[in-house]
Amino acid sequence: MPEKFVVPQFIDKEDKILGPITVRQFLITLGATFVLFIEFRLLTLPYFILFAIPTAGLAGVFAFLKVNGQPFHIFFINFLQTTTRPKLRVWQKGLSDAELKVLIAKPPAPPAAPAKSKARPESTRLRDLALTVNTGGVFNPDNDDDSL
Repeated sequence: MPEKFVVPQFIDKEDKILGPITVRQFLITLGATFVLFIEFRLLTLPYFILFAIPTAGLAGVFAFLKVNGQPFHIFFINFLQTTTRPKLRVWQKGLSDAELKVLIAKPPAPPAAPAKSKARPESTRLRDLALTVNTGGVFNPDNDDDSL
């Protein structure tokens, strides 16, 4: 008889500890309560109210708000990563700065023509594209002489 395994279900749901409140929400509200207590002890009443409203609001947003079905802290981290990363991604072949300066100053020579005794294999589009990329655009299959 084959062994039976228990397959966990609902692994994407957080565990609830106090009614509908999850561990993450409880820890965030506990931390916010601690910050509010510190603010209450250090500030006078008008300044406490001034600082307590944004603190409680921020804690409530991070603890209970969901954006597109995901917790706000995940959304916030994704937002920060999106805004701090560069918008334009450029493929770099891995050349050093010195090699790039040499290439800019003097483009590389086109690939050497094969000897006449060797028959050139039939050209394929993929091979031509690979040569174009590897030579930095110097090799152009449309301008290639077959008479060499």
